[in-house]
Parts: sequence; structure tokens; C-alpha cells
Amino acid sequence: MANNFDYDVVVIGAGPGGLAAAYTLSSSKKVLVIENNLWGGTCPNFGCDPKKMLYSVVESKRQANQYDENGLRGTSEVSVDWPSMIKFKQSYTDKIPGGTESGLASSNIDHVYGTAQFIDQHTVLVDNNKYQSKQFIIATGAKPSIPEIPGAELFDTSTEFLAMPSKPDSIGIVGAGYVAIEIANIAIESGIKVDIFQHNDRILSGFPAEFTGKLAELLEKKGVTFHWNSSVSQLQGTPDGSITLSTNDQQTYTFNHVFAAVGRGANIESLHLDKAGVQSNHGGVIVNQYQQSTANNIFAIGDAVSKSIPKLTPVASYEGRYVADFILERKTDPIIFPAIPHTVFAGPELSQVGVTLNEAKDDPQKYQIKNQSVGSWYSYHRVLDDSAQIATITDGEQGTLVGAVVLSSNAEELINYFTEMINDRKGAKNLPDQIPVYPSAASDLSYLM
Repeated sequence: MANNFDYDVVVIGAGPGGLAAAYTLSSSKKVLVIENNLWGGTCPNFGCDPKKMLYSVVESKRQANQYDENGLRGTSEVSVDWPSMIKFKQSYTDKIPGGTESGLASSNIDHVYGTAQFIDQHTVLVDNNKYQSKQFIIATGAKPSIPEIPGAELFDTSTEFLAMPSKPDSIGIVGAGYVAIEIANIAIESGIKVDIFQHNDRILSGFPAEFTGKLAELLEKKGVTFHWNSSVSQLQGTPDGSITLSTNDQQTYTFNHVFAAVGRGANIESLHLDKAGVQSNHGGVIVNQYQQSTANNIFAIGDAVSKSIPKLTPVASYEGRYVADFILERKTDPIIFPAIPHTVFAGPELSQVGVTLNEAKDDPQKYQIKNQSVGSWYSYHRVLDDSAQIATITDGEQGTLVGAVVLSSNAEELINYFTEMINDRKGAKNLPDQIPVYPSAASDLSYLM
């Protein structure tokens, strides 16, 4: 290490991606981790982990209700105790910041709390303290985008949703992406009145319309009200603490809370990237195929990066380990991503991986699509999931699976099997070589392909 550097690598951000890099580097490099929010990052503190804990509770309620008069009685009276559910969530999240910090300390990884600002390509300032490093990894994640309208300060985000101490009577949600749909499902299953305001006429734009349309219908059956082609123009507070929402067609609605769920932007504004020669755009830090920014000693990973790869926690960790290995000279090739599955937990789940249905439809000579309604199959009949639908996409020449979409109660499990097949370049011809447990999601694979 050069004498004029305090550290070999400074990691800015202590979320899953930054931590994956820091721990990989710590055995042979002097590492500093900087964090200005909760140690552990978004996912375990106020993102996917606590959200999935709440989802597990409401999904258990939904599944129990499915069996009302089908072996269980009185399940329609099952209700969600919101304060108890939040306490259950806190039994996990309350331990994350302290546990993360203890883990860093036990691994002899230096760490400081504060906001990092670049002074130059090798120096950051944190609360009037300068830290110089040979290399940096930007892992600051993303933050919720807030619509720029009058009264925008009245918006809450999913962070506040996951921490509400008591159950409100009604909420409005602006947007219809991942976060909007997942918190809408938790809320409606908990007995909260839910209205979603969407600027166009569909949800989850990254998924095929024939699947998202069915999911929207299922949410409507639960009681969610969709306001299609509706733009929110203003929020106003009321004397009793409620919020009045106005739309572009002069309609007004009143809710206990209104949540902004119109996407997440890279959390990089405070870094002063220009001082370090790091270029960025509306999507985040611009990187090359080695995760290097325009300043080649500064890397960026996870949601802070401008990229088309899905911005998911496992992706950030994958990139963090790659960058660490690249710095350690264990890897010299560009980063290569496997097929990356992603799931919306909406009771049922909607999952997708690989080549999309739209891509396959655009090239019918290359791809073969098998789109099946499977609600009457035994696997779905036994859990009373009559809306289940699965599409598989096969390479016509090779016969290998290249894409899949699943809308079902076990989508998160089935999509992992499909992902493994895609990454292993396997197709239907390989399935007879396996003997899976029956009945299970895996035992249906040969029928689905």
C-alpha cells in the first residue's frame, strides 16, 4: 500500500453489495466502510426482508381463507393484527444495524458513520475527516423517487409503510410497479382500503400484459381500487391529519396516508462525483464491463449503477463479490451475469426470468412459446390456485429453455428451477434424468416444457 493512502479500498455504503465486497477484500486489503443510514442497507432494514415478513403473514391468511369450507372452518374470520405483525418484523430488523456493525468490527474492517463526499479521485470527506484510498467502491443503493407536485412533502414511502405502528383505514398509492403492488397486497389483506393511481392502464410494465392483467384482476377481487390513466396533481393536508389527493381530471380523494411508489433513483447526489471525475446519468453511475466508472480506480455496484440488469439485492451482492475479486486480481474477465429471476410477491406471486414473452413473440422462428393455464392441475388444485398460469420459452434449434413467466402460489420456487435450467442450458430432454419429489413444483416441470 502506498504510504500516502489511508486505505486500499473504501466502500461507500453498507448494504448487501458493499458488505459482500468489503468482506471479500478484508483478508488481504485494508478496508473502510462508510454508511450514512442504517448499517446493513435498505434490503434488511426497510426493504425486501421486512416486506417479505409482512407478506408471509398476510399470505398465510390468504391461503387459510382459500381452505374455508374445504377442510377448515371459520377461516374467513382470520384477521391481521397489524401491531403484532409489525412487532414480528421488528424482531428481525431491530437486530440488523447492530449485528452488521459487530460483524464488521469482528472482521477488523474499519467503519465510520456519515455522508461521504469526494474531494478528488482518491479522497473523500466525512464529517470534516478526510480519508484517502487507492480505490473506492460506490454502493450507495437507491432511494424512492417523489413526484414533483404541490404538497410533495406529504408523501410517505414504503419505508414508512413498513414501520406504521397502527393500521390506517385507508391509503392511496401513486404508481403501479414492484413496490406499489407489494404494499397494496399487504395492505388490502390487512383490511386497509387501498386505491392505486396509475398514469397508464397497466401494472408492472416489465412483465407481459397477459400476466399483469390477470394479477390486477386478482387484486381488484381482493378490493384494491385502480384509477387508470390518472395522474396525481396535488396533495393537501386536512385539519384532522388526513391527506386529500387531487388528480388531473379534477377528482379528489382523502386518505390517512399517500405513498409514492413511482420508482427508485440512484442515491448518489451527495457524493460530489464530479470532483472525482465520475460521470453519471439519470440512472446512476456510468460503468464499463468491469464495473469501473470513468475514474478507473472508482467502481460502482448495485442500485447506484446506471444499467439494464435488474436492480435486485442478489445482483448487488454478485457485483460486489466480482469487483472485490477484480481488485484482488482473481478475475480479469468482464463481469458476466447469469439469468436473473425476479418476483413480485402479490399473493399469488408473479415471476419472470430470461427471454421475455415479447422478445419471443417478435422472433417466432427462433423461439417456441408454451403458455398454459394450469389452475386445474393437481399441484394447483390442492392449494386452490385456479388462476395459475405458466409460460415457457424454448430455443427452437437447441431445445433448451431460455425464458419463463409464472403466476402462481409457488412462483418463487418454480422460477428458481427454470433459472437453473436456463443457466445450465437444459431443456425438456434432460428432465427424464431427474426424479423429483412428488407432488412438488419440480414434479410438474416435464409437463410444463
